[in-house]
Amino acid sequence: MLSGDRQSALGERGPFHAMQREFSRHFERIDVLSPRPDGEVVVHRLYDNVYLHPADCARAGMLGYIARRGAELIAAHGHALITSHDYGWFYNGIGAARLARATGVPYLSELHHVPGVPVAVGARERFDRWVARRYVAWATPRARAFRVVNSGEMRPLLESWGVPRERIVVLPSLYIDLGIFHPPEAPAPPEQDLVFVGRMVANKGLGRIVEALAALRARGLGLTALFVGKGPELARTRAEVAERGLGDAVRFVEWIASPEALAEVYRRSRALVCASTCEGGPRVTVEAMACGTPCVSTPVGMMKELLVDGHNGCLAGFDGPSLAAAIERLLADEPRRAAMGARAREAAQAFEQARVIRGYAEGLKRLAGCA
Repeated sequence: MLSGDRQSALGERGPFHAMQREFSRHFERIDVLSPRPDGEVVVHRLYDNVYLHPADCARAGMLGYIARRGAELIAAHGHALITSHDYGWFYNGIGAARLARATGVPYLSELHHVPGVPVAVGARERFDRWVARRYVAWATPRARAFRVVNSGEMRPLLESWGVPRERIVVLPSLYIDLGIFHPPEAPAPPEQDLVFVGRMVANKGLGRIVEALAALRARGLGLTALFVGKGPELARTRAEVAERGLGDAVRFVEWIASPEALAEVYRRSRALVCASTCEGGPRVTVEAMACGTPCVSTPVGMMKELLVDGHNGCLAGFDGPSLAAAIERLLADEPRRAAMGARAREAAQAFEQARVIRGYAEGLKRLAGCA
């Protein structure tokens, strides 16, 4: 596996680390090549048969690292498939193609989302979308197939870019541990009205969330909010909160140490808000739904397929006023909000971890010719 995950090499139990616990049961051995993390590497092995190989070089050297270390591992262990999480400048995918050509082992290009799809925020995302399209055209004759994680957004996109339908495999990346993410055993008072969880980057729509909170306060609906995450937009978001006079109502937490603690955050929130302009899932919305916490979300990734507006959550447009209106619809009537939360939990059951990951593993085995 060529991964973009950096958390696991630092010992942080993020989604990739949690996924491998179940995923590893379906294979004899999994080797994961990942970028060099920013801090000291403390983990080299996940579970019994998952081996983590953080790069010994900066991003500019990743192509050489993938070719060298990948060839060594394939020669030693005889892997049947290369899976490549492809994003950014696509050094994983280009490296995977070179590795496949050198070793004869086929590669699968995994595209969880494309920047600027469905909405581009600025020239950078439009450029990134252009780069992604060029990569897909380059990879189409080289990759055995493309894995996408939703059928309503990514499959039509790749088809419009010239990828044959039979070369597109839909294998969801939303898998939830329902033993962790579940409603509270006993009701407890909420700690905040809204929670945001995610990396603090431009496509998350953080400014629109702050704008919506300010607009609702101006209309007399003073909501409290918790932002969970870190990233390049954190300082700007803090500054916007202060500038709009929301400092008394908004808290920030950069990291939640465990999935269990994160589930408790969801349970102690009246709603989760997702204002993203592009996502593959997102995972956090389904985690919250599994906890009985309804979501307000833009129609990104799986959300336009999963959320039925006014039934198990609320859909919003890609602007501040629409987001504010959706939040108000969801939170204005507490019995209605609770009923939507119960229906959200029912919808999230389809993403039970073991079943979905088993489907992913079986899909990879079919592509490798092992099933």
